[in-house]
Amino acid sequence: MTQQLILDLLPPSAPSLDNFVVGENAAALDALRHWKGGRAIYLWGAHGAGRSHLLRACATGTAALYHGPGDSPAILKDIATGDELKHKIIAIDNIELLDPAGQAALFALYNRWREVATTKDAFAIVSAGDRAPLAMPLREDLRTRLGWDLVFRLELLSDQDRAEALRARANERGLQLSPEVISWVLTHYARDMSRLSALVDALDRYSLAKHRPITLPLLKDLLASSHT
Repeated sequence: MTQQLILDLLPPSAPSLDNFVVGENAAALDALRHWKGGRAIYLWGAHGAGRSHLLRACATGTAALYHGPGDSPAILKDIATGDELKHKIIAIDNIELLDPAGQAALFALYNRWREVATTKDAFAIVSAGDRAPLAMPLREDLRTRLGWDLVFRLELLSDQDRAEALRARANERGLQLSPEVISWVLTHYARDMSRLSALVDALDRYSLAKHRPITLPLLKDLLASSHT
């Protein structure tokens, strides 16, 4: 199996609310499932807690927008100041990275959100950062707006949660992962569940291609091949 084919197997599945591993984050997931125009939700937590997964999952469809690092702040500014509001949900990720222009655009967007919250043009904002609103390295008036509505801290998954999620992913593909394989993955591989799920998918295909059962040596061969 070529290096490129191995790499092609590893990209994660498209994020959705259904394939988010909940852990202790049931309240946040429920709020995102039942968002409506006029609501704002702010998510914060450490890297790997699932912030980007949830924002991308929410921002699907023609009336949704995902705004991430590197996207122009002019996009948000145009929405905030435009005559017509075409979006029903806007997700803004990694807001701790916003430069002054980006912060100004998000500030204007929150003001527009509040202005139309009870009208037919109402839209939802879902934003995310790496710390609580008042601890964000942003302008003061923007920090205040982040806490205007719902705020949730996303907790990292426990090793037990991740192990159960790995078993469930494997079961979906008709596989059984040994305790040895699961223990190694939890100790040596990424904490991000999207990457863990992709690894299970890659293991399935690799074992079929090699005509070998899924064992720890096979897992190590797969990972070594993807880095050669």
